[in-house]
Amino acid sequence: MKISIFKKILLGIAIIYLPVQTMAWGTNGHRISGQIADSYLTPKARAAIKAILGDESIAMTSNWADFIKSDPAYNYLYNWHFVNFDQTYSYPEMQAFLKQDTATDAYTKIVFLTGQLKKKDLKKDQKLLCLRMLIHIVEDVHQPLHTGHLSDKGGNDVKVMWYDKETNLHSIWDSQMIDAQQLSYTEYVMAINHTTLAQRAEWQKAPVSQWLFESNQIAGKIYADTKNGDKVNTYRYIFKNLATMNSQLVKGGVRLAGLLNQIFG
Repeated sequence: MKISIFKKILLGIAIIYLPVQTMAWGTNGHRISGQIADSYLTPKARAAIKAILGDESIAMTSNWADFIKSDPAYNYLYNWHFVNFDQTYSYPEMQAFLKQDTATDAYTKIVFLTGQLKKKDLKKDQKLLCLRMLIHIVEDVHQPLHTGHLSDKGGNDVKVMWYDKETNLHSIWDSQMIDAQQLSYTEYVMAINHTTLAQRAEWQKAPVSQWLFESNQIAGKIYADTKNGDKVNTYRYIFKNLATMNSQLVKGGVRLAGLLNQIFG
């Protein structure tokens, strides 16, 4: 009996731990992009989204896809969070790659979910699942290492020292640079959500392939700058990369709003 209870405890720890290792943008990162998206919705899109989400905001629902990883019934959603590129592509190469992409990944699922949500006869429970996943995945692909290498699991296998503690490259970009700012997600949005109408129009007209290309270009620089086993100079790393990370958080929110306005507006 004691052994059985111990095994259950270990299983519970494993279930809690695994999602943390595989999420893109940490809890605050997703909420930041979600809150930014909310600020640029059209009235029609806002009403349609509220009819699906109820009182749950985009910021809060944006983490559902990570939290649900603790339920084995949703294991089939795992590959939806990322799209792997084991090299840095030119934009024409990226477009050619995606044109042939039939895998279960973030790109194919953004296309799929967008199409599903445009259907007038989609059942309410399916609308909720599709909207939650679309919100999350659009935000995910703006975290550069979710367009990283399959060989190192998007930087998860690149082990580094951060504040003299062992972590991995993926985790630094998911959450640790954000958490180092010591801001709530609403404070963070107030600090970085400063865009012009022209910027938003330019970012929103870009196709999904352009989003992935930009993220993959950044991922290439991240990989080149930090190798497995490095002891990162934390303050220098944040100083060098914070503006890029903040830009990706903002772009993710603005583009998410643009896509939701297109679907529901």
